[in-house]
Formats: sequence, structure tokens, C-alpha cells
Amino acid sequence: MSVELPFAPVDAVIRRNADGLRVSADAAEELARRIQDHGASLAVTAATEATTDGRKTLMPADFGIEQVPEKDGLELPVAPVDRIARLDIDDDYRVAMDARVALASLLETYADDTAAAAATLARHADRRTIKAADVETYFELEQYY
Repeated sequence: MSVELPFAPVDAVIRRNADGLRVSADAAEELARRIQDHGASLAVTAATEATTDGRKTLMPADFGIEQVPEKDGLELPVAPVDRIARLDIDDDYRVAMDARVALASLLETYADDTAAAAATLARHADRRTIKAADVETYFELEQYY
């Protein structure tokens, strides 16, 4: 499976949560993969909501967002997020522009939470670099929180 999301913005999200730690390229790649999987899953749920309402266009409310943030305030680019939203839904669905921004916002929050936890795990391991293993370990431990 190819990753739709460029690694550079994901790396930037990790770095803003790293508090001085270095970030490996593998960590950014692993988090980008996780973001993509999560985004595709959210879009499937949103498509179900839209279908229930008799629509073929995904709206921000389908993602549980009432107030859509400004696109310029996001690190994650909207175009790849749009492609992520369409990975696992039928081609008949459309994704409204504000729904793309809403999904990008949700995914950025998801990335921030993951990056902060990965930084904590790296510090706990007495390392100065966040690695892919830290991202993976977070998701293994997530079920306990």
C-alpha cells in the first residue's frame, strides 16, 4: 500500500511535539501510514452517516465536526487528505471542501497525540531520537488507556 500523505508535514507535526528530540525518517513514515489508515476508517464511517441522511456528499458533520478550522492553520495538506478519504469509500461519494479540511484537522490532532506519546516513549527509553518503534509501541499500549 502506498502512502498518500507526504512525510514532510508529518515530520513537522512530530517535531513540534518532540521538545528537542530528533525524529527518524522511519518514524515519520510509520506515523503517515497510521494517519492514512485512520483517515480512511473515518471516511467510511462518514460515508455511512451521509448515506443514512440520503446524501452522497460527505460533510463536516459526518466527521463529527461542527466548526471547521481555517485550512491555513493546518500542517497536513488537504489534497492528500482528500485522496485518503476516498481510499475505502465508493467512487459515487463526493467529499465537500470543508469536510476535507475537517478531516485534515482530525488527522492532525490524531498525529499530535501520537507524536507526543512517541516522544514520551523515546525519552523513557533514554534516547534522543523518536523512532518508528516508538510510534508502534504507542499503538500497542493505546488499548490500555
